[in-house]
Amino acid sequence: MKTVNSINFENKRAVIRVDFNVPLNDAFEVTDLTRIKAAIPTLKKILADGGSIVLMSHLGRPKDGPTEKFSLKHIVKAVEKELGTPVKFANDCISKEALMESSDLQKGEVLLLENLRFYKEEEKGDEGFAYTLSLHGDVYVNDAFGTAHRAHASTAVIAKYFEPENRCFGFVMAGEVESINKVLNQAQKPFTAIIGGAKVSDKILIIEQLMEKANNIIIGGGMAFTFVKALGGSIGKSLCEDDRLETAKMLLDKAKQKGVNIYLPTDAVVADNFSNEANYKQSNINNIEEGWMGLDIGQESANAFGEVIKNSKTILWNGPMGVFEMSHFEQGTKQAAFDIVEATKNGAFTLIGGGDSVAAINKYNLADQVSYVSTGGGALLEYIEQGSLPGVRAVEA
Repeated sequence: MKTVNSINFENKRAVIRVDFNVPLNDAFEVTDLTRIKAAIPTLKKILADGGSIVLMSHLGRPKDGPTEKFSLKHIVKAVEKELGTPVKFANDCISKEALMESSDLQKGEVLLLENLRFYKEEEKGDEGFAYTLSLHGDVYVNDAFGTAHRAHASTAVIAKYFEPENRCFGFVMAGEVESINKVLNQAQKPFTAIIGGAKVSDKILIIEQLMEKANNIIIGGGMAFTFVKALGGSIGKSLCEDDRLETAKMLLDKAKQKGVNIYLPTDAVVADNFSNEANYKQSNINNIEEGWMGLDIGQESANAFGEVIKNSKTILWNGPMGVFEMSHFEQGTKQAAFDIVEATKNGAFTLIGGGDSVAAINKYNLADQVSYVSTGGGALLEYIEQGSLPGVRAVEA
């Protein structure tokens, strides 16, 4: 895999697709620096070589062109602070003025372009728009894994306007791709996938793909109740996709045929309302009373899942075991997180992917105790489903 380490950037302009789609508060201040911090090593390598940098990103989902609240000018100070160098700002991304600003960059200088999505051409993958963006640099670097699953102009089209020797991945992209490949294509056995979240429908393709690779698939979260009902259990008013009952049965049958172990919860923490203030108790998952809903896996399930996790050599975690944002229904997710940390200490390779799993690992301050925490939830899932991504293929072509 070709990364920025493969290129000497001295006297070269690098146009870099970063993922600076960061949250802002009402005062337009960045409230989570994770994505900016992640990009800094790539930027510092290029500046240390004696290159200059043109940064391009999107922010939010602007519907009708330029919008004040989605302007990237709001993040300039945060980028300057993390990078430790001044950052210039262009009020557009493809105007003559923006192109002049980028062509005038001196060694060691950094320019941030305005939000790519102020132009509808970005999301349409417009070739003319991509070509104009390519004029900002001598080398194209894609370091935006979180958007690599989109066939947009700045991620999947622009690369073709650079010779193969002048396009590469940044460290964020390289780390993500290497980690996923380690799980999907070089997994040490036993390989366990922990799949949670609300809906079976969101995870059908992922579960099917993982059956080709994993030895064990643990299913938790709201989606577990669709499987329990499909097997004849009584789930009260727990979350359930009644139109996916046959799908759930099909997945279970398929796993059996392939010799993959599917682990479903046997008990649950149930409540009479979707609230942390609700009455709650433990219940057998197959016999949940009417009027009660499952909001977490029970202790018996957490312990059983923990044994599987701690005996695994490769672990992929996508999706919580329950409504971990509420203190009464977080124990299943919390225990899974600590069991994954224990497996990591024992030599397992552990990849945490998907927004809620990452939020859980961060909630319990465990991010530095697992092997890799993915920054791109949707991109990670699509990579598992498809085996690659448009933004990855474009650079490797």
